[in-house]
Amino acid sequence: MADLSIDLAGIKSPNPFWLASAPPTNSGYQVQRAFEAGWGGAVWKTLGDPILNVSSRFAAVGFNGQRVAGFNNIELITDRPLEVNLKEIYETKKRFPDHAIIASVMVEPHQDKWHEIIKRIEDVGVDGYELNFGCPHGMAERGMGAASGQVPELVEKQTYWAKEAASKPVIVKLTPNITDITVTAEAAIRGGADAISMINTINSLAGVDIHSWNTIPHVGGKGAHGGYCGPAVKPIALNMVAECARNPLINVPISGIGGISNWQDTVEFLLMGSTGVQICTAAMHHGFRIVEDMIDGLSNYLDEKGISSVMDIVGKSVPRYSDWGNLDLNYKVVARINNDVCINCNKCHIACEDTSHQCIDMLKDPSGSSFLRVREEDCVGCNLCSIVCPVDGAIDMIELTSDLPPMTWNERQAFLGNIGNESVDFVK
Repeated sequence: MADLSIDLAGIKSPNPFWLASAPPTNSGYQVQRAFEAGWGGAVWKTLGDPILNVSSRFAAVGFNGQRVAGFNNIELITDRPLEVNLKEIYETKKRFPDHAIIASVMVEPHQDKWHEIIKRIEDVGVDGYELNFGCPHGMAERGMGAASGQVPELVEKQTYWAKEAASKPVIVKLTPNITDITVTAEAAIRGGADAISMINTINSLAGVDIHSWNTIPHVGGKGAHGGYCGPAVKPIALNMVAECARNPLINVPISGIGGISNWQDTVEFLLMGSTGVQICTAAMHHGFRIVEDMIDGLSNYLDEKGISSVMDIVGKSVPRYSDWGNLDLNYKVVARINNDVCINCNKCHIACEDTSHQCIDMLKDPSGSSFLRVREEDCVGCNLCSIVCPVDGAIDMIELTSDLPPMTWNERQAFLGNIGNESVDFVK
């Protein structure tokens, strides 16, 4: 049976599944229930000066019958006294010594504030700290969270201040509400971060009630932007993890967050550079016991692959992730329709005819029955037909053998540039 234990910057846990800092980690009661269910770690709901939360805090975005494709919240950090949280952290760590407990922390961007809160947390037995530079609402308006996380200089300074006081590893949680997340990740590294985590939630408005005209959610008829998470943000999060994982200047472990709902999502994040993952929305949707399926699924996957440790797959797909200019222009795939499986719904034909490259023909066989065929010489291999097809196995994307050697856009431009330079030299 594969070893699921991980070591993230010296923080060990029995499996890579951690609860993210959020409502599910608001109290010792909840975190202990989570550990009993099988979660390997938990990032405690963000500690700082207790705040006042509003009533009506969450909203969900459904899609195609799925109740929570996306999730929006306007809840802030802990609204409970720091002393109460620290007491419960101590009790939880004492009861579950082998599980990772990370203290999420957010204070004003002042050195003395960071030193003060880190020193107060030090004695309760946490395994590390996560600096919350990502919260996009409420706290950002007070100069904390994403307001700090969008300024590389502040990320670097505050990381350094936290490291001055901390004896345990420091993880920096990054905001996705920025043009290039690698810039702030590099700033965290310069400040001494032992690891980074991403992504925090994305600025969002879940919706507007078209009957009352109120925002969703609303507080007494007024709304505000919140943080967006859930399955809908997974591609955004995965890309940001990948961009950091392939950056040679970002040479610390990554804790992946964003839309992770099952063991398959977890494997994707691990392959793309995450040492472990943090999960929130899926737990809020289905409860803590979802981790049982995640553990079983990941374990079975590794066993089937003959992989002895989950750490062995971390980052294995990173070398395969690059820039568009490094992709082979001479690589070609085409669509082929399996008419024994096709149900003739014509969705592929409509999609191709209306919005792609008009290369699927509607034909009739000798008996007069209709069937579809791809004109492969006109097919550009865009994948759209296979994406919209409702039947597995009805359309395959087939790799064609090319008579041309591999050539990327960057190589092409370099070659053309050399020809241009040679022409100039010849003229001279």
